[in-house]
Amino acid sequence: MKQSILLDGPKFQITIQRLCRQLIENHGDFSQAVLIGIQPRGTYLAKRIVHELKAMLGVDVPLGALDITFYRDDFRRKGTGPILANSTHIDFIVEGKSVILIDDVLWTGRTIRSAMDAMQAFGRSEKIELLVLVDRRFSRQIPIQPDYIGIQVDSIDSQKVLVQWKEEDDQDSIHLITEEV
Repeated sequence: MKQSILLDGPKFQITIQRLCRQLIENHGDFSQAVLIGIQPRGTYLAKRIVHELKAMLGVDVPLGALDITFYRDDFRRKGTGPILANSTHIDFIVEGKSVILIDDVLWTGRTIRSAMDAMQAFGRSEKIELLVLVDRRFSRQIPIQPDYIGIQVDSIDSQKVLVQWKEEDDQDSIHLITEEV
């Protein structure tokens, strides 16, 4: 197995700060916007973004976490393992707001489609945007494109993109993993 580091150290933090500046450009003081991290790993990025926005703007941006387990199109398939549902925590109104969905890696688009389905239970938002740390461009199965991108990776299906978070993995880094044949 071959691992290539795509992003780590100070560049990881700079990428998050750049994403925050793009959000500020489009949403100002966030009075009409909310952030929702997709469970499980999108919530790490969402929390970091909210922390950075607080430091930059001095405002508390509404943050939620969305569990899409039962909205996935593969959760009933044989061999997918046990269903380990996370929790949804959305304690604000999304009706009429701009919702920024946040996930760590965009690959096939199926997770984002599931998240949009799950969001319907919370009302009709004015607009839904997508922020991802990593966009794997060449593997889309559903026509979904991010509005905010940390980095883009041109990878093939047999490769894996691994995002490590300080909170969970003791370091911030993004790796491209290739199985050697």
